[in-house]
Amino acid sequence: MLLRAYAGMLARGARPDAYTFPPLLKVVAAEQGAVASALGDALHTHVVKFGMELNAHVASSLVLMYAARGDGVMARALLDAWPARCGGSPVMWNALISGHKRSRQFRLSCGSFVDMMKAGAVPTPVTYMTVLPACGKCNDVLLGMQVHKCIIESGMLADLKVENALVDMYAECGEMEAAWELFDGMQVRDMVSWTSVISGFVRLGQVDRAKALFDRMPEKDTVSWTAMIDGYVQTGRFTEALEVFREMQFSKVVADEFTMVSVVTACAQLGALETGEWARIYMNRHRIKMDTFVGNALINMYSKCGSIERALDVFKEMHNRDKFTWTAVILGLAVNGHGVEAIDMFYKMLRAFEDPDEVTFVGVLTACTHAGLVEKGRDFFLSMVGTYGIAPNVMHYGCIIDLLGRAGKLTEALETIGKMPMRPNCAIWGTLLAACRVHGNSEIGELAAENLLELDPENSTAHILLSNLYAKSNRWEDVRRLRQVIMEKGIKKEPGCSLIEMNGTIHEFVAGDRSHPMSREIYSKLDKVLTDLKNAGYVPDVTEVFVQVTEEEKQKVLYWHSEKLAVAFALLSSESSSTIRIVKNLRMCLDCHNAIKLISKLYTREVVVRDRTRFHHFRHGLCSCKEYW
Repeated sequence: MLLRAYAGMLARGARPDAYTFPPLLKVVAAEQGAVASALGDALHTHVVKFGMELNAHVASSLVLMYAARGDGVMARALLDAWPARCGGSPVMWNALISGHKRSRQFRLSCGSFVDMMKAGAVPTPVTYMTVLPACGKCNDVLLGMQVHKCIIESGMLADLKVENALVDMYAECGEMEAAWELFDGMQVRDMVSWTSVISGFVRLGQVDRAKALFDRMPEKDTVSWTAMIDGYVQTGRFTEALEVFREMQFSKVVADEFTMVSVVTACAQLGALETGEWARIYMNRHRIKMDTFVGNALINMYSKCGSIERALDVFKEMHNRDKFTWTAVILGLAVNGHGVEAIDMFYKMLRAFEDPDEVTFVGVLTACTHAGLVEKGRDFFLSMVGTYGIAPNVMHYGCIIDLLGRAGKLTEALETIGKMPMRPNCAIWGTLLAACRVHGNSEIGELAAENLLELDPENSTAHILLSNLYAKSNRWEDVRRLRQVIMEKGIKKEPGCSLIEMNGTIHEFVAGDRSHPMSREIYSKLDKVLTDLKNAGYVPDVTEVFVQVTEEEKQKVLYWHSEKLAVAFALLSSESSSTIRIVKNLRMCLDCHNAIKLISKLYTREVVVRDRTRFHHFRHGLCSCKEYW
């Protein structure tokens, strides 16, 4: 708008003055890209043409513009070219420090402050409020302490904004004792003061202490609510993050795009599709900016809730996409079993001139695994270094081992592990062991289990998979020997936990748990379901039950697994046409996999289970994993 007005002004023959250029240059400084750079250069030419380059405000605006777009050399040259008598002007230095901070070149911002002091310029409150956040961002607490000393000596500590900047700097650097001491001694505090300390405790993982302080805040704004929600998300306490968001709604504080990214991320981790859908409606209702970060978070949420169709809808609606957008949709397609579509999306990404990164290739290799495209996967793996200059990490090797294992190429998978430039971790050996279980290769399976147990002697999954492998090979004596080892060592299987969302509330089920308010109805429904399954030919698979009990008691242990309880609850509580979505903390057991396949056929319900390994989409008695997990 301002630039159009300026063009109109020139067209009418009016001459710009010293008040014309600063707002124009600030507008350009706030933008990025080739167009903004060209406009900035053109305005600089006009500044010289109309003889305004020696005006302090115009010159400082030029310095700000160049530093903000990352051209620190030009910005500094402009400052150094100033007449010697003006070299001590804080206005020019403030512009340089601020410009570097805007372009996220925080070390240059800090270095410019040091140069300013050497030049004899006297810092202003604006100087301190600009350099302190830069110190925090680059974790330069030593310079921050020196700035603190300068502030005390200058008598500016009484300035609330300066004091807030100091508290925030110490909190950003993790120096919470210093931050708390300043905060505790403040005569006047505002929401910025409180939020800085809360954010500091959150960064250190002290969420409960942050929440206690948050509850004491006399007044809360969007930023403080978002800091608390994000704290719970960062520490993996996703249910509590959504609870705080609900409290925020009751407080009549409107969220912004940063809040919604945290909320949608929590929904993704919990598989809370209903709450995620509601969050999207909330954004539309309150006209919250649907920027790239929010769009990426929504794609990730829908993908992790097993609703790839909705993820694609968001992708299509996005006007601006970055490499993270493409990567999110490629990963979403891959983990939900749409391998060919994921690879097609990768080629579209290249045609859109977006460069893939390490995470993109995790998605592409996972897609090849799900689609069984061994040669394609090998080609992509080799192209990482040869074409894109990306060194494969342990996750990429894990994808290749999974790809080869799924295809039954177990010897090649083992050889690939031997060629890895880094030490194979538990995930690598676990992936190979799982492939050996599927294909019945006990020789390589034992070797994989041996290496896995060397890294993690108490790994219950390794014992379970090896036992399954022995059972599949009819090596019952080895099954009994392995179970005896498990009993003697007292190895405990991590408790299975399944989450399911119903009417916006997350319900959690643990194997054999009866704490749910509807426990009686759930177990009654499960008995009915099991009767229907047995009538349809279901036979319990007890190969993964390691407790020394009778066969009948082993079957009871299986019947009460957490995902079966979650399915029974869903059959009781949801409409017959709705999809059942479950998030499981462990790999699904063989028996639950068989049972839910049959449930999807008998009850004509789609069931989506996201376990620790992959997604399982059960439809009409079949699973998208094709019996490989």
